[in-house]
Amino acid sequence: MKQIFAVILVVVGMLSAKSSYAQATNGTITRPWNANWIAAAFDGGKEYGVFYFRKSVNLPSKPANFRIHVSADNRYKLYVNGTLVSLGPARGDTYFWNYETVDIAPYLTAGKNVVSALVFNEADYRPEAQISVRTAFIVQGNSAAEEILNTDNTWKAARDVAHQPVPGYFFAATKGEMVDMNKTIKGDWRAVDYDDSKWLAAGKIMEGKLKGMAWGIDWALVPSSLPQMEMTYQRILKLRKATGIKAPQGFPETKSPVTIPANTTATLLLDQTFETNAYITLNFSGGKDAGISLGYAESLYEKGRTDSRKGNRDVIEGKDFIGRIDSLISNGDKGQSFTTLNFRTFRYIKVTIQTKDEPITIDDLYGTFTGYPFKQTAVFNTDNAEIKKILEIGWRTARLNAWETYTDCPYYEQLQYIGDTRIQAMVSYFNTNDDRLQRNAINLIDHSRLAEGITKSCYPTKGTQIISPFSLWYIGMLHDYFMYRNDMAFIKDKLVGERTVLDFFSKYQQADGSLKDTPYWAFVDWAGNLWGEVKGPDGSAAIYDLQLLWAYQWAAEMEAKAGMQGYADLYMKKAAQLKATIHRKYWDPVKKLYADTKEKKGYSQHVNALAILTGIVSKADMPAVANGMANNKSLTQCSVYFKYYLNQAMVKAGLGNDYMSLIGIWRENIAMGLTTWAEYSDIATSRSDCHAWGSSPNVEFYRTVLGVDSYAPGFAKIKVEPHLGTINNVSGEVPHPNGKVIVKYLTQGSKWKINISLPAKTPGIFVWKAKTHPLKPGANTFVI
Repeated sequence: MKQIFAVILVVVGMLSAKSSYAQATNGTITRPWNANWIAAAFDGGKEYGVFYFRKSVNLPSKPANFRIHVSADNRYKLYVNGTLVSLGPARGDTYFWNYETVDIAPYLTAGKNVVSALVFNEADYRPEAQISVRTAFIVQGNSAAEEILNTDNTWKAARDVAHQPVPGYFFAATKGEMVDMNKTIKGDWRAVDYDDSKWLAAGKIMEGKLKGMAWGIDWALVPSSLPQMEMTYQRILKLRKATGIKAPQGFPETKSPVTIPANTTATLLLDQTFETNAYITLNFSGGKDAGISLGYAESLYEKGRTDSRKGNRDVIEGKDFIGRIDSLISNGDKGQSFTTLNFRTFRYIKVTIQTKDEPITIDDLYGTFTGYPFKQTAVFNTDNAEIKKILEIGWRTARLNAWETYTDCPYYEQLQYIGDTRIQAMVSYFNTNDDRLQRNAINLIDHSRLAEGITKSCYPTKGTQIISPFSLWYIGMLHDYFMYRNDMAFIKDKLVGERTVLDFFSKYQQADGSLKDTPYWAFVDWAGNLWGEVKGPDGSAAIYDLQLLWAYQWAAEMEAKAGMQGYADLYMKKAAQLKATIHRKYWDPVKKLYADTKEKKGYSQHVNALAILTGIVSKADMPAVANGMANNKSLTQCSVYFKYYLNQAMVKAGLGNDYMSLIGIWRENIAMGLTTWAEYSDIATSRSDCHAWGSSPNVEFYRTVLGVDSYAPGFAKIKVEPHLGTINNVSGEVPHPNGKVIVKYLTQGSKWKINISLPAKTPGIFVWKAKTHPLKPGANTFVI
């Protein structure tokens, strides 16, 4: 597999997204498929396994177009004449099983061609996010001429028995791999001239069926709405320590062979210098029966401690390496190659090699970065190095947690949790013009709803976990899309799900509207007495009533816009009742704060932030509540996750100009050597070093500091209300469905010169020191 990724950068553009429903109607949606799901002969389909599939075809000439649709269970890597052209399928569930559409014409030639695939099923070791039926593979030609590649018994298949899983401690993400190169299939099975005469014909499992075209089905096929993931060649940058050998100059940043003598144990600690997601490729030669271990870690751990303390992430001395591991056994041949089936997340890689009677040479070791192919179109121009660093780290964190779904963390779980995903989607709205992953997330969460109306806390997932308040944040996700994208048809399609969620919660509302004993996990934040959840003796708490209130407010607005005034009136009535109840039940007139429970024994930033954001706090009480949130350290403090809501509340309370004083937790991350944002506010012991819910500054530097925000559903109007604090020279660009919003703020003597450019057909307002000015599409200039 030495050249598996050699042409990826050329390929990626060709693999992009020809797979929406509309684009797939030609020959697929309008007629049934006639390809079969296939598997290796005699394979039961339920056990861990790596399988290879091949089919040779002769073409009279190189075609201009040759479109095929491809899918597998669990996953596939598709090759044409030895070149990797597609990976998938994008994760979903059996009721919406994705297939990718690929035009393989650029890789075909006149004469003999081979289309091949690596298909793997991790079975009981598969990621928590991976739903599965059994091992299977399918290709369907887009037209009659292209059906020559339809999967049937003309395809050949073989199992690579060299691959076994490496069980490890808790990883909801994929486990490691064990590969004995002595047992692997010899030769390049993807090559046109490979001899597959001893391979057996593939066995048919069942016919491929598109969703809605069968009364009973294991995989209801739908076209993926996503593009192919980015695949970019990435060198590992530094060798931090070597024992047992002396590595050559330049290794590993440059390709430099490393030879380990016979009967030697050697270790190499490599540092990417920043966290990344990458498929790792190791090319090596010789070393019969040598053992090779590749370990991956976000950070190292301090020796001799029992609290999993990591300390500064740049420091390696006095640290232990603990991480996920891939293990190999060399067969002694020249030119062996290993590429991970799944991507690995790491900053550090520990390579351990133990040779026997022969030396082994590491010919090369490198990564191939992968992630959703977001292109950052937002711009923040500043000379402030700290702001630049925060935006850089935040964007990296967001990217590492965006793949075929959003993920909470790439290293441990790779699960699309609603609480995380709402913030991640907002980062995407403010930084890119691409909203496909946001729609995909909303669709998947909608698919997860249970019979009782509530959603799962994360989806896709092979299990069932319910964090009940996260279903309310899902309604927030719908409302975000409603505000930032002009797509009421999409919103209308999701309102039935919104209603079932609210109906679920209504069953636990008391006569006064307050929630009591909401079932399942009532998680709020990893913070203080809200560690996980909080409830009073009567089973109620302000934080849950406030989240439900906000959901009713969001729902009422969307229902009214959709023309469903009856629902809008119902939800507005319920919201009005809750507002009155929350104020009566939780307001402390002495402390001028809202308490966590009616007993008024605990107070939190969380509750008071949501009280501001839902409009409960009066104008007269706003300064006292905001001051309490900012300065009263006896309040339970928001973690980096919930600061997304805290900072919005501070802006609404009139403290937006203090935003730079609210970013202390991000400064602490930088000081601790993190290159992505940690999961917990206790940075030294944070489990995950890469949690995208910490990337909210990549929203707020645009929404709060530059002041650009939606002022009407569909971003039909734009509000520009900057909060510059001590900044006196800054400019930037924010993507908008109609183009982009460009702003520039510059002090000239005692005056501000302000330039604001709005997209065509999009009016707005400019707010400066409580005074509102109209904005027209195009250029607007103010000297104030």
